[in-house]
Amino acid sequence: MENYKIPAQTRIGHVHLKVSNIDNSLKFYCDLLGFEITMKYGDQAVFISAGGYHHHIGLNTWHSKGAPPVSTESVGLYHTAILYPERKDLAMIFDRIKKANYPLTGASDHGVSEALYLDDPDGNGVELYWDRPKDQWPAKSDGSLEMFTRPLDLTSLLNEINK
Repeated sequence: MENYKIPAQTRIGHVHLKVSNIDNSLKFYCDLLGFEITMKYGDQAVFISAGGYHHHIGLNTWHSKGAPPVSTESVGLYHTAILYPERKDLAMIFDRIKKANYPLTGASDHGVSEALYLDDPDGNGVELYWDRPKDQWPAKSDGSLEMFTRPLDLTSLLNEINK
């Protein structure tokens, strides 16, 4: 087989989630996280985006209306990662989540990025993160990345809001 590498400019375009209740999902993704509805398919599917893109996330109840959350021990999507442009943007969404008393499931410094973790109403994992500039990414002596998981300094993150 020919040696093929996917083009470097390739990106993940969107994620489409099976949810049990559209309204509950919209409260999370739109009311809390700030996504905007771009299109609805009746009461069974909604497409949402940041900044007017056709959709970053699709939500549907086609095969899942009223269904219980998937077991954490089953196969499937681990989390959807939402990349914020700046550290201050991550701080602002953290402040919003904190003021809404919405529970985090984690907060980590990965060296290359800082991340907040939470679950949507159906138990789907969501990572909210920003990437540090590439020249600040930690590297091993051989030049490969040295990612890690350490506690995120949430006080320092919140201090970004006032800078």
